[in-house]
Amino acid sequence: MILRDAIDAYVSWRQAHGARFITSARLLHGFCKHVGGNIGCDAVGEAHILSFLAGNGSLTRYRANKYGALAGFYRYAISRGYAPRSPLPAPDGEPRQPRSAPPYVYSRDELQRLFGAIDISRQRPVQLDADTLRALLLLLYGGGLRLGEARRLTLDDVDLRDAVLTVRNTKFYKTRLVPVGLQLADALSAYATKRAERPLPMGTASTFLANRDGTPLVEGTVRCAFATLLQAAGIHHDKNDWRRSPCLHSLRHTAAVHRLESWYRQGADVQRLLPALSTWLGHAHLDGTQVYLSMTPELLHEASVRFERYVEGGDHE
Repeated sequence: MILRDAIDAYVSWRQAHGARFITSARLLHGFCKHVGGNIGCDAVGEAHILSFLAGNGSLTRYRANKYGALAGFYRYAISRGYAPRSPLPAPDGEPRQPRSAPPYVYSRDELQRLFGAIDISRQRPVQLDADTLRALLLLLYGGGLRLGEARRLTLDDVDLRDAVLTVRNTKFYKTRLVPVGLQLADALSAYATKRAERPLPMGTASTFLANRDGTPLVEGTVRCAFATLLQAAGIHHDKNDWRRSPCLHSLRHTAAVHRLESWYRQGADVQRLLPALSTWLGHAHLDGTQVYLSMTPELLHEASVRFERYVEGGDHE
């Protein structure tokens, strides 16, 4: 079987079994284009693989992503008889991937500046106005949602009476219920009143967050508006800062870290509560949540204070 057909069959097979498989499919199609789709699947050699893995720039985690996508494909190809063996180099021969820079976590002062600058940054909006941008940021920080999850929320998904959000079509094809606090519920209720004055093209199935004409938010427009907001709030990425640049997704990271800090201050059993935080964030595995335990100096300080109390015998649980 030629490589193009084998890759298409593999992508279809993964998606038929419930995987979104968007990024890996893109990588495999890129490999197909790099090698030449008409080559026989069993004719691909290690030189083809190494050329694709090397790329044109410096070593990044992107190489590991490409290696992982190809490894999955060749396991499938071998099981179907499309290739006699995997042409990938041995994993222990692969260069060690560089550590990812930790995500940006906003300080509480920065959060106040962000929300305080919304009206200034959206003085003459064409579509995305200050009310909608504020509601979006509150959902990302107060609800811990991903941008796509917040954009896809419909009026039916926002239960303001019981203060619960139904988050559908998540990163892992799951649906989860997200309880919201009283302050966030009040803010969302205020926005819902204004949202009711805008067109509802699909009735209650219309998006909760909407442009002035009732249409759903466009990701590119939202990101552009947030970049303007960061500038208005005076939040910039210092070139000496080891973290990633501040962005919309940083609000979700910040929500998790601030929740952990709060638990430490309250003397709560953080390890026992981590699964609850993982569920709230919609993580597929607890490992995705545990990374937040060492994310900020403030969090490490709270953990250190907690440990000192334990050693001194004043905080045994």
